[in-house]
Amino acid sequence: MKRLSAVPLLLVLVLSGCWHATIETGLTPSGDSISNAWAHSFIYGLAPPATVETAQRCPNGVARVETQHSVLNMLATWISFGIYSPMTIKVHCAASRVGATGVQGEVSGGQ
Repeated sequence: MKRLSAVPLLLVLVLSGCWHATIETGLTPSGDSISNAWAHSFIYGLAPPATVETAQRCPNGVARVETQHSVLNMLATWISFGIYSPMTIKVHCAASRVGATGVQGEVSGGQ
């Protein structure tokens, strides 16, 4: 029986932990986004990263949020035995919402 090399086994273990989650809000994305490749979390994510402040960069709201553990993020988690567990966060800003009247953000009331 052939022995498995440690390098391919290590790669399988590291790559098997990578994941990607996307949250869609239903708004149309614009070209602007906020990225943080090393959002700091701890103890396998039990202590989550800081909140991404979007109010100034995304005045029209958020269209999509993507979180993932890249290969390098997982490697840092593995080396630190899960104490430091960074993740990548990318927030896509929403495009301007112009209504039928041409005025941005206008809401018609029914009173």
